[in-house]
Amino acid sequence: MSDTNYRDLSLNGLWKNNPAIVQLLGLCPLLAVTGTVVNSLGMALATLFVLLASSTSVSLIRGFVSDAVRLPAFVMIIAAAVTCTELLMQAYTYELFQILGIFLPLITTNCLILGRADAFASKNSIGPAMFDGLMMGLGFGVILVVLGAIRELVGTGALFANMDLLFGEGAKSWKIVFFDDYNQFLVAILPPGAFIVTGLIIAVKNWIDDGIKKREAARTAGQPKESRRVRVTGTIS
Repeated sequence: MSDTNYRDLSLNGLWKNNPAIVQLLGLCPLLAVTGTVVNSLGMALATLFVLLASSTSVSLIRGFVSDAVRLPAFVMIIAAAVTCTELLMQAYTYELFQILGIFLPLITTNCLILGRADAFASKNSIGPAMFDGLMMGLGFGVILVVLGAIRELVGTGALFANMDLLFGEGAKSWKIVFFDDYNQFLVAILPPGAFIVTGLIIAVKNWIDDGIKKREAARTAGQPKESRRVRVTGTIS
């Protein structure tokens, strides 16, 4: 693939076709575990690992799997990647593994991962498939972390609490308290807060996209006028 294609893959994964706020895939973990930054980051890393592993594996076997068993094979690959992720988290971040709970094995049924395996990885070579998995995973993970940061800040008045669950004892000092004696705003931490904040993030993205389209339309509309003015001036002279 050319550089232009890779640039398009980046833009699609991170912005234009972001799986969380455009495709609206993987909403179950998006809404359920994003109460804090550490939970969001843990789920984001787990999803990114599974996306990379599954996209790479599906691309490798795409020429050897018949259509009859294609989807079952993809599900088995994704399930194996999720199992490896769970074992790694049990070994190194056990408390966070317990907090994320059932939502880790549910990555197996995440429409984002199966969709990218079937729609892209099964039709492309290993390089583009890996890059697509990376960009889609990063796009999904960024929204998870932003959502978790907003909910944690509004809900508790602090950020980066319990980061030691993911990064070890040295991360206990990472917590930043913005408001002393802050009365917790529980709606932000509970699932209704996830719906509200997700809706606001989608609204902000749509507002930015509308602004970009209006500027592009104005620039496009202005170009013919300029070119006509140049031609008329040249004729008169």
